[in-house]
Amino acid sequence: MKILIFLLIFFTRIFPQDSNVVYLLTFDGVVNPVAADMIHEAIQEADAANSQCLIIEMDTPGGLMKSMQVIVKDILSSPVPVVVYIAPSGSKAGSAGVFITYAANIAAMAPGTNIGAAHPVNFGGGGDTSKTMMEKVTNDAVAFIRSIAEKRDRNADWAEEAVRESASIPASEALKLGVVNVIEPSVDSLLIWLNGREVEVLNGKKTLNTSDARIVNVEISWRYKLLNVISDPNIAYILLLIGMMGIFFELQNPGSILPGVVGGISLILAFYALHTLPVNYAGVLLILLALILFIAEVKIPSYGLLTVGGVISMVLGSIMLFKGSMPFFQISWKVIAFATIVTALFFLFVIGLGIRAQRRKPVTGNEGLLGEVGKAVDDFIKGTGQVSVHGEIWEATSSDKIKKGDEVTVLTVKNLKITVKKNS
Repeated sequence: MKILIFLLIFFTRIFPQDSNVVYLLTFDGVVNPVAADMIHEAIQEADAANSQCLIIEMDTPGGLMKSMQVIVKDILSSPVPVVVYIAPSGSKAGSAGVFITYAANIAAMAPGTNIGAAHPVNFGGGGDTSKTMMEKVTNDAVAFIRSIAEKRDRNADWAEEAVRESASIPASEALKLGVVNVIEPSVDSLLIWLNGREVEVLNGKKTLNTSDARIVNVEISWRYKLLNVISDPNIAYILLLIGMMGIFFELQNPGSILPGVVGGISLILAFYALHTLPVNYAGVLLILLALILFIAEVKIPSYGLLTVGGVISMVLGSIMLFKGSMPFFQISWKVIAFATIVTALFFLFVIGLGIRAQRRKPVTGNEGLLGEVGKAVDDFIKGTGQVSVHGEIWEATSSDKIKKGDEVTVLTVKNLKITVKKNS
């Protein structure tokens, strides 16, 4: 993707295009590293095409502070004007979305939308939620959003209220308070309003010419769509469990191949997803402990105590896996219950069958002869003779007096010779 953008910039500089275009990126979801990458590349594409501006049509409940800071930095340093448009009706710019809206050159909202609730509730996944630490995080967030508001000439006092008190307001009040610049029902009407407006970008001031601009939708690649899907906490959690179970099954049954391949791919995808989420490693350790307890239950008779401990550890680990009280960083209770039951059954039955199979007495090879019953082919002379076992004739030794036709039991097998005893 970066190579394509570079080539687009190169050829645009050599063969100038019609600059009366507007790029439109639709962003609907959580603010995370995937969203940061998408917006970064959208800005590059819009700049490469010498676009009048980039419109980000946004609907977000918020997300990670680190990703939000990356997006804000990209918007503030963008060479092309960035317009954040909270739309369609019913959308919101919550939490991190407030910062992104404030950073835009032009902030717009559709009727029936709202903005606010930017208080940093364990914002960014920090582990220390003490009062002192939360005050530090809040004060830092307030200073950050006030600096953005001053740069974009927006209402800094309300921005501070949104961070400190989780204030949230509808579009009409946001316009009245100077939080946004305009309320427009559609992108087309927004383009009409934007026409002739002067905005300040990295390279100086620019007057927008959007009256007859052609809209170019920024296509979200399959890569970003996939990464966005697996960044969902529920999907990441399921991938982590599938990865662990697949790898363990492959180690227990070398040569199965499929479980190992599926487990490896799932684990890699899970690691990427965990990178985009505020992970609590105490939760990961509890899940690992649960898996160990399930395995121990198969090998050690505990009358179900280890299984109960594994289930409790699994549930607690699942609840604690991701930090933060925001809903989009929490795993569904239904998913937790289903995953716990399936994992317990997997280790108790599937892995249990494999372990019991390994403990089973061999039925082939030399070891498979031990304890088998055969018949003497001839009389033993000086403790040596031949016996028939499994239809095969073996040289045998014995301390008993054995005659032809006597039944014997195999005691040992060594160097193609067996030791037998006479059956009474």
